[in-house]
Formats: sequence, C-alpha cells, structure tokens
Amino acid sequence: MGGFFATALKEDCVFDLFYGTDYHSHLGTRRAGMVVHGRDGFNRAIHNIENAPFRSKFGSDVHDMEGNLGIGCISDYDPQPLLVRSHHGTYAIICVGKINNSDQLISQIFKNGGSHFQEMTTGEVNKTELTAALINQKDNLIEGIQYAQDVIEGSMTLLLLTHEAIYLARDKYGRTPIIVGQKEGEGFCAAFESFSYLNLGYKDYRELGPGEIDVLTPEACTCLVKPGEKMRICTFLWVYYGYPSARYEGVSVEEMRYRCGSALAKRDNYTTDDIDKVAAVPDSGTAHAMGYANESGVPFSRPFVKYTPTWPRSFMPTHQNKRNLIAKMKLIPVHELIDGKKLLIIDDSIVRGTQLGETTEFLYESGAKEVHIRPACPPIMFGCKYINFSRSNSDMELIARQVIAEEEGENVDRTILEDYANPDSDRYHMMLEKIRARLNFTTLAYNRLDDLIEAAGIDKDKLCTYCWDGRE
Repeated sequence: MGGFFATALKEDCVFDLFYGTDYHSHLGTRRAGMVVHGRDGFNRAIHNIENAPFRSKFGSDVHDMEGNLGIGCISDYDPQPLLVRSHHGTYAIICVGKINNSDQLISQIFKNGGSHFQEMTTGEVNKTELTAALINQKDNLIEGIQYAQDVIEGSMTLLLLTHEAIYLARDKYGRTPIIVGQKEGEGFCAAFESFSYLNLGYKDYRELGPGEIDVLTPEACTCLVKPGEKMRICTFLWVYYGYPSARYEGVSVEEMRYRCGSALAKRDNYTTDDIDKVAAVPDSGTAHAMGYANESGVPFSRPFVKYTPTWPRSFMPTHQNKRNLIAKMKLIPVHELIDGKKLLIIDDSIVRGTQLGETTEFLYESGAKEVHIRPACPPIMFGCKYINFSRSNSDMELIARQVIAEEEGENVDRTILEDYANPDSDRYHMMLEKIRARLNFTTLAYNRLDDLIEAAGIDKDKLCTYCWDGRE
C-alpha cells in the first residue's frame, strides 16, 4: 500500500508538499520521497522511514528544495519517486498499486529493445520503474499511461511530474482514489487522502473517476482522458486503511465505520444483560465499536490503550513476527475496566488471527470474564490481488482458509469456497466455530458482506469485495 500528495502552485510548493505527504504516513512503512521542479530543475529526496517518522527524515530536505511543482509519497514497498530520462524528456513518477504479471511485462519490454532493470534486494523489480518502462513504450505520455494501465494485471494509480505540469492517472477501475483540492488564487493539489489538504488551505475540488487522466498546473486541473464506466474501489479503504477524517467517493470513513458497528449490534441484539462493555482494538476498530455501543446501548470503554509515543506507526516493523510482538507490546491494560468484565471487542478484520488471539489471551490474563469478538468485515477468504492490503504470501496464511483446509484440503473447488463465504450456510457457521475455538473467543460473529455494502452506501458493482467473496 502507499499514499501520495502533489502540489502545483504559483509560488513555492515545498511547505505544502512536505505536510501533505506527511499526512499519508498511516499508509506506508518503508520508504518515502519527495521531488520538486524549480529554477534548478528537479530536486529529489528519498529516505527509509522504518525507524523514524516522515517529518524527522525529511525536515532538513525541505530547506534545500524549491519549486512550484512537486509530488511526494509514502510507500510500503518500493523506493520512489523515480526520476526517469526518456524520449518523453525527464520526468518523476510515483505509483500506488500492484503488478501481478511483472515477469511477463519485463520479458515483453526486453523483446521490444529494453535494456535492463535494477533488481532490488528482494529479487524483484521496482514496480514504479517497470511502470515507467511501459509508459516509455509509447510515443507520448498519455498513450503510455493508458498502455501501462491496460497491460498491468492488478492495479496502478500514478502521479507523473514533468517540468511543466503534474499528470494524475487513477487506476483503470478506480481501486484507489485521487482527490483534487484547490487553493483559491494559488493553485491545486492532489491526494490519496482527502483530509490531507484541508489544514493547508485547500478546499475540495473534485475526485477523479476510474481510468481518468488529468493534468495539474497552478492555473487549472484539466481532464485529458474521461473516466470509464466500470469502478471497483477497494472497500477495505473504509474498513481499515482510511484515516477517520478521510472520504472516498463522497463517503466518510468515520461514518461508514459507525454504520458497520451499528449493523453488528442489530444482528446481535445484545444488551447490558449479555455484555458489560463494548471496546475496540485501537485504532481502526474504535469507530466500529462506537457504532456498536451507540446502537446497542451498552457502554463503550477503553480496557486497553495503545502506547504510541515511541511506536507511533501501526504498521511498523515490516517483518511479521516483529510486527506481532510490537502490536502486543503497544497495548497497555486498564485492569479496572477488564477484571471480571464480559467484554465485546471489535477489530477491523481477522487476517491470520495471530494478533487478535494474543490480544484475547492478554485480556483473559488481565481478568476478563468473557471476550466476545466482532470483526467489522467478513472472513477474508482470498489474498488481495490489487493493492497489497495484507502481507500474506499465500491464501493458506489466512485463518479462514486454514480451517477450510482442515475440512476440505488445500485444493478446494470454487463452489465450496463460495458456500463457506455464505453467512447463511452450515459450512460458514462451522468455519466460524473452528476459528472461535482456535483463538479462544467466547463468541465470534463477523460483519456480513451485505451489511458492509449497505454501510458503505455505494452500489456493490462499484466496490471491490474480492478478499471476501472472490469476485473479480
């Protein structure tokens, strides 16, 4: 995953670029970068942010940069922005997405006369470098961007900075957003997260549609390629990734999460006779839990709090075992709110189940009488093909697929998987009972997909729900 920010101003843009990019720090963990174009051409800085926040790493760079056009990013994987010299001239490029057919595309580029790619320490090719190589296969930037988005299997949203303008290109099916803001009389910005520009003096201008390509200058935001009709925006953006103050397609992240919690409460119909407190796994579960508490009338409380002064970033570090350890170390119990209590805990999701299982054990050790678990989304059945929201390398790392494999084997027919994903089927309820027993929950009930879609308030045909139902 990753986030980005772009600015095109009549005056210097570095201040806005620095803080606008920093507002996307919740979306990535490994690399960050900024590049501006000014009197002296392009000026770029890239830093590793695994052990320090964005502002700490880039504070000194701000004083060395000047320009009126700039793009910045927070990346969970590849170092970027990249500076590329090609027959289009020199440009900088940022990408957010996933390429599933890299080997095929690289081979095709070699056949067309491409010379080489720089291999990263992971043994992979930087997806931003590969995207730039695809763009350079065509005679102009617009045709190149469209070509790249057509041949990439996965998703690709990108920003491209030339010496004259910034090109904005939303993924072909709009799986990730680009939202434009305007600062009256000064220029424009573009962002992944809509809230990132509000405190910088911008107001909402408009959101790009799927496959749309615009060009941004200090004077205008001009559509060059009109949006397509088919959209599959990632529903997990609302459930987990999005910052509470963000909006996608006009839908508030915070309000959507309240509605998810409310739907869970309506299904349970629990009262204070059944549970004592509603709580959340902080931070992304908080709004879901508040929605549940408001609907049920059961008080919301914080039986544990996240210690963040020295661990401010929820994704860090990248190694899974270390992440599990840090997640556990962050949570500090408030024993008075746990001891002897029947707690209902809402988390955004269950992927592997490791962290939530350890959290549940932690609550029991702290004196909890019961721990009822309510994930805010359905069981994750398929690894994400489009935006890398999970670090799972295989579907078999997903706890839902593990318990299915115990019953059916690893090679399961698609119709059987669909039956397991059906919340009204016997297989579904058997799967939930196995997960509940494995992780030692008192009870377990997931949010239903139909309730989740209703909470989003967007037509199902415009939402990507692949991780839950396998629907392309």
